[in-house]
Amino acid sequence: MARFTHLSAVFVFFMLAGCAVSSYRADDMADLETASAHRLNIVQSRSMYLFSLARISALEGDYEAAVTLLQASIEADSSSAYLHTSVAELYLKMNRIQEAINACRTAIDIDPKHSDAHLLLANILSSLKQERGAIDHYRKAIELTPDKEDAYLQLALIYLRIFEYEEAVKTLKSLAAIASDSLHAYYYLGKAYEQMKLPKEALSYYRKVITLKPEFEPVYVDIGLSLESQGERKEAIKSFESLLQLNPHNFSVMQHLVQLYIQENRLEDALNILKTLISRDIGGLETHRKAGLVYLELERYDEAILEFEQILKQEPQANQIRFYLASAYEEKGESLRAIEEFSKIPANAYNYSDAVGHIAYLYLDNGDEEKGIGILKSAIAADPAKFDYYLHLAGVYEGLQRYSDALSALLQVEGRFAGEARLHFRLGILYDKVGDKEQLISRMKRVLTITPADPQALNYLGYTFVEMGENLDEALKLLKEAVSLRPNDGFILDSLGWAYYKLKKYSDAVTYLEKATKLVDDDPVMIGHLADAYLAVRNHANALKAYKRLQQLEPGRKDLAEKIRKIRLELANE
Repeated sequence: MARFTHLSAVFVFFMLAGCAVSSYRADDMADLETASAHRLNIVQSRSMYLFSLARISALEGDYEAAVTLLQASIEADSSSAYLHTSVAELYLKMNRIQEAINACRTAIDIDPKHSDAHLLLANILSSLKQERGAIDHYRKAIELTPDKEDAYLQLALIYLRIFEYEEAVKTLKSLAAIASDSLHAYYYLGKAYEQMKLPKEALSYYRKVITLKPEFEPVYVDIGLSLESQGERKEAIKSFESLLQLNPHNFSVMQHLVQLYIQENRLEDALNILKTLISRDIGGLETHRKAGLVYLELERYDEAILEFEQILKQEPQANQIRFYLASAYEEKGESLRAIEEFSKIPANAYNYSDAVGHIAYLYLDNGDEEKGIGILKSAIAADPAKFDYYLHLAGVYEGLQRYSDALSALLQVEGRFAGEARLHFRLGILYDKVGDKEQLISRMKRVLTITPADPQALNYLGYTFVEMGENLDEALKLLKEAVSLRPNDGFILDSLGWAYYKLKKYSDAVTYLEKATKLVDDDPVMIGHLADAYLAVRNHANALKAYKRLQQLEPGRKDLAEKIRKIRLELANE
């Protein structure tokens, strides 16, 4: 400490001079005050000098030396709240939490209006999940320095953490009032309203953030996820696409966009991103899997096969990928190669029963029905407790129009699988094909007893009632429930629309039938339903278009020409 010698000598001199104060005469008080002032200046100078050295040590990363110097500085000037706060910051960096807390409290005791000490103590208490104590000190810091933006933000985040959303909103709005350009105030207001399940308010603040800072990437993700949670996938996609324009290398967003594109049936867009990800080696085998499935959906079978084979080279035991590969060969029409790949799936794989089913159907398609049936019977003999084999066997018989054999295959195991909803659903369909409506209805009701929220059973039973012209009110109830469960299923929407038609509620019929045909635009039954509904509401122009479309789908129907002729006459007379 030799470098402090000259300061220490002066300090000692003035301390000794202080011992002789009692010998001063009253008229020498002015000189005494001057000496005291000089002594105070020397003390403060020493303290500040030590503080400066402590800062240098801290910047160099030598926190131990910095703390030692700051403690010496505090000894020289123990009444400085600033110094106690400074040493608290060092303690915090050294993870000496309790000492940091004690130093902050000392600073506040010395000067209750020292806002930095309140803010630092609040931050420490917040990190320790001592929310209530932290809230008190954040509020005090804001009271002392109302323009301290960080205090507002940290206080609001605590309120969000403890689910006091109204207080969080109030705090953030106070910040926005004093700092109208505070990006974080609006961003976290959006977060608060998002947590409060008020998406419209959240979106309005998120968009304010974009106005303030268009390049702020996180807000585009929040907007996208918010819109997606509300079912607004198209708008969500736009937000994620905007982010990619700012940052074309945000691979996590690209991967999420792939899923959204697939859900929106924008398969080419999904494929373009997947190609980019593959070229950058992002996502590993999962990216190749998704690309293969998209190629499969696009009926680009050779490219799908290449993707799946590439995965299998690295993961030969990936049985689901093997299943996809076999399916691609099956769709391509290479039955023997498909059978070969399906046959490689081992008996202990979870998709083995489905693979056996595919093999059986492939033999059926190739005209070797007995071999297909034999494979399924062998599978049943090997594992009679596997219900899927019986379903596949019934399916093969059904494909051969051997309905009695199909019924027999299932009825003989009904006692063993009585609680299996799929058993009763398939029996219901088979009874429908043999014209036994009573048994059909009974079986579908049995399905709904086991699984009340089965949309397909609700739809099948409801549509059956509609076609029979019976129990139409019950049919409407069943079909409404089915639509609530599967709102984007064109066939279920068609059933509900047709129920409204049978009830002579033609406007409602048109509404649902239009939705149905937008989802499925090539089903002649659905197009016919819509055409009839248009005709019922005397919308002759759209009825004509629908019947013409139906004529394209079913050119052999002679009755359509007459319907079209009559509509044209109606249009001519309007």
